[in-house]
Amino acid sequence: MMCEQTGEEINWEKCPPDWEDFPDIVSSCLNIFNSMGDRMYPEIGYVGKDFTNLEFLLKLYGVKKFQIDYVYQIILWLDSRAIEKSQKRLKAAYDKIKHK
Repeated sequence: MMCEQTGEEINWEKCPPDWEDFPDIVSSCLNIFNSMGDRMYPEIGYVGKDFTNLEFLLKLYGVKKFQIDYVYQIILWLDSRAIEKSQKRLKAAYDKIKHK
């Protein structure tokens, strides 16, 4: 759409992937990840997702037995990135307070 507005030719190498580019299971993984509760503690921050309802969510989203390992890997990858992001934000906030 942006290329149409600017009159430029589309460079498919630079285009970010769209939802249609991913298999349906990836969309299910993101929905499951976002449906899981967060575990947060004072002074520590976000420590990861609560996996208590994972089995229920897998059934709810129709994940088949042979897909469970793949879904679990994606959820753990997303969770590790979220933990890392939270820790960086918390450290930046502490550093900001420290410098005042």
